[in-house]
This record gives sequence, C-alpha cells and structure tokens, in this order.
Amino acid sequence: MSRLKHSQSGNFFLFAGPCVIEGESMALAIAEKIVNLSDKYAIPYVFKGSYRKANRSRIDSFRGIGDEKALKILQKVGSTFDIPVVTDIHTEEEAFLAAEYVDVLQIPAFLCRQTELLEAAAKTQRWINIKKGQFLSPQAMQFAAQKVVDSGNDQVMLTERGTTFGYQDLVVDYRGIPLMQQFGYPVILDVTHSLQQPNQTAGVTGGLPQLIETMARAGIAVGVDGIFLETHPEPAKALSDGANMLPLDQLDHLLSRLSTICQIIKSF
Repeated sequence: MSRLKHSQSGNFFLFAGPCVIEGESMALAIAEKIVNLSDKYAIPYVFKGSYRKANRSRIDSFRGIGDEKALKILQKVGSTFDIPVVTDIHTEEEAFLAAEYVDVLQIPAFLCRQTELLEAAAKTQRWINIKKGQFLSPQAMQFAAQKVVDSGNDQVMLTERGTTFGYQDLVVDYRGIPLMQQFGYPVILDVTHSLQQPNQTAGVTGGLPQLIETMARAGIAVGVDGIFLETHPEPAKALSDGANMLPLDQLDHLLSRLSTICQIIKSF
C-alpha cells in the first residue's frame, strides 16, 4: 500500500476494476489500461476485483470462477504491475485465505457490523476497507472501525456507497464524507454501487451509469480521499453488476475531469 501512503501527487486515490474476476486475460487487460491512466494523471491506484460474489439476487447469478483460481489472478495482477489489490471477504475463514493473495480486504456493506468478520480481518494485518451499510448513519461507522482498531489493526478505510431510499433506490448524503473523515480514516466514495437500483422484479440489480461522472465530481468537490468504481470493457456482457459499471473506454475522460477538479479544490 506504499503508493497510497506516500503519494506526493496530492490527488485522490482510485479503487477500480471489474465487479468480479471473470478470467486472467480480462483482469490483466483492465489493470494495464487503468495503470497507464493512473500514471498519466498521478493517481495512486488499487486494482479491485471480487474473487467470489456471495450477495446475489438469485441463486443462478454468477458467483465466480473458483476461489483459488480468482485469487491467483488477483495476485498476478498485483505482481505484474506492482500495485496493491483489493477484494471482498464474507466470512472469517475468507479473511485469512484472501490475505495470502491481496493487500486490502474489503468488508461488504451488508456485513459491516459483523464483529467476528471485522476481528478476523484485523488479525491479518492487511488494510481493511469497510463499506458503510445502506442502513447505517455515517456516525455509526466509527464503531465498525473501532472493532478493527481494538483487534490490533489501525489500517482502516471507510467507504460511502449510498443509503437505502425506498425499496429500489439509493441516495448519497454527501455530509457523511466529512463526518466520517472526522474519525481519522481515509474515506472513499463508491460511485458505481451508489448508483445501483436494487430489488428489481427481474432479480437483477439495475443502475444509473449515466450519472457516474456527476456522482464522482460531487465527491471530489466535497473532498473525498478516494474514488471507488467498477469498470468493464463491455458492461452489457459483464457477469455481475453490468447495469451500473463504467465502460472502460470512458475512464480516461472521467479521470481527467476528476483530477482537474481535485487540483482546483486543493488550491483553495
């Protein structure tokens, strides 16, 4: 994680990649594209990819290519491009398994209050990114973070990913970003998951990807430390969360805009 901790760019950092690892060639191609862009705009970069999808709407939804196979691909991405890698975990056993391959363990929003999971993640001494539950206030996230710290690990990040609004929508309350920053941890805005439209009658989560730039620009203007987004060469063919992912060929334009806004904000 040294690129995050010691970046001199003054820029936000970026968590980006596919929703789920679909194969080695796809993961490496996406990582190479984003590494080139992160170098171009001096953005510290962490490759994101889920090795397993546990929270799915339907039992027949794609869940992964196999744990060990996907984790080895994540490890190869990290070693090939010399970048940190982040993946989700869902159980205590997964924490110790995934920690052998990746630099950052991510706690999904629905699991952010699971004490045993947070304790197990902390014991790996990896960075821990805790996503704020759609049902929690920003202030409540201090207790999730404290569970990790009290378990012997102060390498914590918190991620805003929207709050439940009705049955099929999410909203972002941007006041939550400075509120969570007061706890002393980096705060990330998960742009693409904040634009999900869950609980659709077809059993497939919808989304509003046309608002990705709007959401991200607002986050940078508020002063968020990092941006999280999922991207894919062909979102319509993605095996998970295609409805709210950014097409990979649009990422250059987005990062250019965000970097410019970030530098302007930091100049004040």
